[in-house]
Amino acid sequence: MNRLEAMAILVSVADAGSLSAAARRLDMPLATVSRKVGELESHLKTRLFHRTTRKLSLTEAGSAYVAACRRILEDIGEAERAATGEYAAPKGELVVTAPVAFGRLHVVPVVAEFLAHYPEIDIDLQLTDRVVHLMDEHADVAVRIGELPDSTLVATRVGTVRRVICASPAYLAKHGVPAEPVDLSGHQCITFEALASLRAWAFGSGKPEQSVPVHSRLAVNTADAAIEAAILGVGLIRVLSYQVAHAVRTNALRVVLDAFETAPLPINLVHAGQAPLPLKLRAFLDFASPRLRERTAGELANAVSA
Repeated sequence: MNRLEAMAILVSVADAGSLSAAARRLDMPLATVSRKVGELESHLKTRLFHRTTRKLSLTEAGSAYVAACRRILEDIGEAERAATGEYAAPKGELVVTAPVAFGRLHVVPVVAEFLAHYPEIDIDLQLTDRVVHLMDEHADVAVRIGELPDSTLVATRVGTVRRVICASPAYLAKHGVPAEPVDLSGHQCITFEALASLRAWAFGSGKPEQSVPVHSRLAVNTADAAIEAAILGVGLIRVLSYQVAHAVRTNALRVVLDAFETAPLPINLVHAGQAPLPLKLRAFLDFASPRLRERTAGELANAVSA
């Protein structure tokens, strides 16, 4: 079996949605396409497609294998272009992940501009607040906010973000403005597990940080819900500065206790660092890094001080 040929046929079937449609695209007999896919399944000892009389869909194993096949075929194409001295435009698909709010506010505009500059690159942008394991989940590059553990990943710093405490002007008028962290004992707080404990918040840039107990009047599971509750006057929230930049600029929320903030968190673009670096990934890193630095320096660092 020519495995690379079989991989290319498999990707075509996945893209076309059926064996017959792939056969037409490839100008290849349907029996040949079906046999090549069957040979791959026999070789892997697993089913790659769910087959019904009406449609064909990838199994979980098939989806992961097709994603790996795309990378292998793209890497071979890039290696051949490099060997022959062909400096072609970057092409292929990039899988990019980022936190939900940061991705919506800052990565989407950069990606939109990138796509306009690179018509032969497609991007699969996955926004999630969990940590995506690049190799296991076939992602090319991720935006990570926070200190990075020691690993083999390559990181490019694109900025920093503050952890801020804020509340609505109406709440502060009614309950008073806390002057120092210990004053939180007399306040209502809104918490969500993604950023802080439900029982205590940390302050100060030294080691160790000062841990202050808080009364979690409302616990939610997303930053957006916490911010909306704070705007409605439920209590104080602790969030990342970019998440409330608009609300602070419009005076829907007011930052407090900024003199006691912990050290800013780094924002990095991380990737596996394979060598040679695929042209499509190098193009994205070179394009996105300065633009994200500009956006974080402009909005993230200054907006909450407005």
